[in-house]
Amino acid sequence: MKLKNSLFVLLIALSFQITLAQETPKSAAQILKNDLQKATIENKNVFIIFKASWCGWCKKMEANINNKTINKYFTDNYVISYITVLESEKNKNLENPGAEDLLNKYGGKNQGIPFYLIFDSKANLLVDSKMIAGEEILKGEGINIGCPSTDDEIDAFIYKLQKTSNLTAEQLKAIAIQFKQNN
Repeated sequence: MKLKNSLFVLLIALSFQITLAQETPKSAAQILKNDLQKATIENKNVFIIFKASWCGWCKKMEANINNKTINKYFTDNYVISYITVLESEKNKNLENPGAEDLLNKYGGKNQGIPFYLIFDSKANLLVDSKMIAGEEILKGEGINIGCPSTDDEIDAFIYKLQKTSNLTAEQLKAIAIQFKQNN
């Protein structure tokens, strides 16, 4: 009898764990709200990156940012979050609710991913990931850089980081080198 009770309790615990593991991801709006609060406290800007599980360039972008050589430069200046969007039908459960609406609201519709946005702590959009052929713009026009890999894309990305952070010239150079080496 004790064995049956123990097995029953174990089954209940396992099913509870499986249920927890399948919970809906946080909404894009909640992620942004939490990041804005944290950015206010930490005196940083918010760096939102839209990605998907199938996206190789998204994985490169994340790997570059998380590279041990330069990650501290990003985390010292930004509250960073990855928002999952544009998943295949079988992986829709991975998407953050409202992610596509947030992406579209800030000009990311039909731009591809990764697509990033940088906000100040008051939710003002400072930068998006668009550029016009070779020109360094902050937001609004052009096409998505995605994960910067060409010299022009990396230059535009570095320009955007320079305008939205306290990164030094040396740190920006290290970031540029990392993106050039890993693409």
